[in-house]
Amino acid sequence: MIEKNYQPADIEARMSLIWEDSRAFSAGRPERRDARPFTIVIPPPNVTGSLHMGHALNNTLQDILCRFERMRGRDVLWQPGTDHAGIATQMVVERQLMERQQPGRRDLGRAKFLERVWQWKAESGGVIVNQLKRLGASCDWSRERFTMDEGLSRAVVKVFVELHRQGLIYKDKRLVNWDPKLLTAISDLEVQQIEVKGSLWYLRYPLEGKIFNPDDPTTFIVVATTRPETMLGDTAVAVHPDDERYTHLVGKHVILPLVGRRIPIVADEYSDPDKGSGAVKVTPAHDFNDFEVGRRHNLPQISVLDQEGAIALVGNEDYLRGLPEGAIQLAEELHGVDRLVARKQIVARLEDFGFLERIEPNTHMVPHGDRSGAVIEPYLTDQWYVDAKTLAQPAIAAVRSGATTFVPKNWEKTYFEWMENIQPWCISRQLWWGHQIPAWYGPDGKVFVAETEEEAVGNALGYYVEQEVITPEQGREMALDRNKRAGFITRDEDVLDTWFSSALWPFSTLGWPDDDTDVKRYYPTDVLVTGFDIIFFWVARMMMMGLHFMKDVPFPTVYIHALVRDAKGAKMSKSKGNVIDPLSLIDEYGADALRFTLTAMAAQGRDIKLDAQRVVGYRNFATKLWNACRFAEMNDCVLSVNFDPRATQETLNRWIVGEVARTAEVVSWKLRDYKFNEAAGELYTLVWNIYCDWYLELAKPVLLGRDGQAKDETRATVAWARDQILKLLHPFMPFITEELWSVTARREQLLTLTSWPDFSTDFDDSRSFGAPGAEEEIGWLIDLVTAVRSVRSEMNITAQIPLILVAPGDYTREHAQNWADFIKRLARVSDISFAEDAPQGSVQIFARGQIAALPLKGLIDISAERARLDKELAKADADIKRVDAKLANEKFVANAPEDIVEEEKEKREAAVARKTKILEALERLKNAA
Repeated sequence: MIEKNYQPADIEARMSLIWEDSRAFSAGRPERRDARPFTIVIPPPNVTGSLHMGHALNNTLQDILCRFERMRGRDVLWQPGTDHAGIATQMVVERQLMERQQPGRRDLGRAKFLERVWQWKAESGGVIVNQLKRLGASCDWSRERFTMDEGLSRAVVKVFVELHRQGLIYKDKRLVNWDPKLLTAISDLEVQQIEVKGSLWYLRYPLEGKIFNPDDPTTFIVVATTRPETMLGDTAVAVHPDDERYTHLVGKHVILPLVGRRIPIVADEYSDPDKGSGAVKVTPAHDFNDFEVGRRHNLPQISVLDQEGAIALVGNEDYLRGLPEGAIQLAEELHGVDRLVARKQIVARLEDFGFLERIEPNTHMVPHGDRSGAVIEPYLTDQWYVDAKTLAQPAIAAVRSGATTFVPKNWEKTYFEWMENIQPWCISRQLWWGHQIPAWYGPDGKVFVAETEEEAVGNALGYYVEQEVITPEQGREMALDRNKRAGFITRDEDVLDTWFSSALWPFSTLGWPDDDTDVKRYYPTDVLVTGFDIIFFWVARMMMMGLHFMKDVPFPTVYIHALVRDAKGAKMSKSKGNVIDPLSLIDEYGADALRFTLTAMAAQGRDIKLDAQRVVGYRNFATKLWNACRFAEMNDCVLSVNFDPRATQETLNRWIVGEVARTAEVVSWKLRDYKFNEAAGELYTLVWNIYCDWYLELAKPVLLGRDGQAKDETRATVAWARDQILKLLHPFMPFITEELWSVTARREQLLTLTSWPDFSTDFDDSRSFGAPGAEEEIGWLIDLVTAVRSVRSEMNITAQIPLILVAPGDYTREHAQNWADFIKRLARVSDISFAEDAPQGSVQIFARGQIAALPLKGLIDISAERARLDKELAKADADIKRVDAKLANEKFVANAPEDIVEEEKEKREAAVARKTKILEALERLKNAA
């Protein structure tokens, strides 16, 4: 029996246990051994993570697809797992050690520290998995993987070694995003651009061969910079080749202030004539753009900072080479000084010597580490790289050919822009937690890459014996005794970028390279559901690795969902204090309400503006479903064994059968096209409007009336429609539907494993679902009552009014007589009559082509009502015009906060909708006297 009140917390905990105990979500179930597989890999959340709203949306959409396909009979594998999250996890454990006043990472040493990380993972690493289960994620949890588990680690090593053998992984000295606090390279995704109010310094660089005079512009060139401290590493000045102010200086040299280094003036299109002075200093070792300018002009790369962001000049041969004594003294004074402190000292010296022309306020974006908060430095260092350009070519071709398509399709443009301008991928990180790079170094720095230490040591010792660096006897001793080779052969201490292991996720999780059984069955996967922010970092790299190692795309479809923003359209962030916690919403309103809210708002290509009141609304929707099922139960609505929905005789029952069948087909089609919000909208209309508001309301007199064939059929049809609704809603609201499914009848099978409603083969049958005549009759009734209610609402009419059907045909007369009592009760109509013409002073409405009239003479002042509507129309037009003026202002659109611009667009949409309703009301009044 259904409980009186809907309590989601009790239901959700119980249903989760039932699903888990029955292994309902297991892939490869015996009865589906011959079924077509359907595979999705979960974007692995960080093992340190906690469920946020992006996770909630992403996993809800994946779950809908998996439950939908599971009910359609497919062998579904939703592969779960978590990412080891190198930097994040290492920071969590280091912070824990500090809080407990225990020895730090360096004091513990690598091996002991890693033991502590694994200990933390065992104790706290499963939080987000349990939170995903609370959301209702129907993953095959028995297959949960971790990017650092043994199998995936073997896959990572194999891929690294093979790519290295093929020349696609190599070591190089390039600029990286360097975190001077964490002392590691980080990816672009881990860099947060923050707007900072800084300065733009204009510096005078003396021209070679001229006696510098700060009052004589012919003796110097002015460069503008936001980073005067890096001028110590300048190796050129760049001007635009078309900038006539400087064409006569191209090819000449300047003498670098304070340093005395002779550097050339080069012509390069990177320099913008409209910014600053039009001339820029070029520091290849400390700026990504300058690095490329330096490569184009073969400029030296002089690094003047150390790993911690301090000035590093003493012993810096690149810097000191050929410098005068004064510059060497400066090097000694600045060495070891933090770059931001050194900036002030350098600017003061430049000013003292007349090299500082002026300082201007300048607001600009400065990169910060998203974990450390430190200002990120472009830093020149030796790192491991993947030849991404070579691997990208097949991945580009796969999308161009349609082997993989993006939904929405406009994201393909973003994909191509990134892939066609791809740079070498830096894959090494100066961390301890992660996949240690399988590379070993000999005493001369020669690199030996191998899948195991034994293989690498064997190769190295064989090489050095052959080169007569060691004797064969020494080689044998070193091979057998690790201590004897210590210091002679050492392993690379760096670990791989987390995204390297994530790139292998679609096939490494299936057992590759150890076992290809599941790879053959479940690869390629069917669809990837992810956010736009990791198209390059994850999607593109999975494409590259999948095509290279599996010789096939990892997924034929990539569905890109939008962002979840706050109610005003602003991006959620802790600093703004506008973060909405999905777990709090689940606690308060239930997981089903949150899931349906996110789905109903997940329009393709449009961000979700989440308001808690929307969740309240869909909690009410769940309650409406609950109460409808209770109503059916209290009225003994039970599905008989031999019930055939196509054989129903009552018009009302034939109508609901047709509506359910139509909705099932539309929802199936929408889900196959990833139009989640439209599928949810169809189901909302079916449940709230069609089933509850109309069908059950119209069926009440039969259910409460005397026994007979009509009552028996209606009871069975109510139960049948309820069951179909529970099936259709299950992918969206799994907890409440599974509960209602289990308590409304004795069911041997879980709803999640029940067949999806499919009426497609029956539409061509002579007894097709819902004869057209039933839809025509009930549809007319609904449209008529709805139209009358609209007039009442618009004109604030509370009294009962007569209804006149104008020039009705035989069918209309018959329908009106059949449903007269309902029309009077539901539309609050005092009388129904027929006439050839609408009486004077009446408002005309239309229902399925039939004209009806509502005599309002004496109830409202038609002229006053028309005047009121005209006034409202003018106000709506004014609102539209005002917003259009704002949105046409490019300055406003460019400078106003994103949420303010979005708010204006919404105001316009609301005004347009209001105007449409006003015009409809005016049209109804047109013929009224």
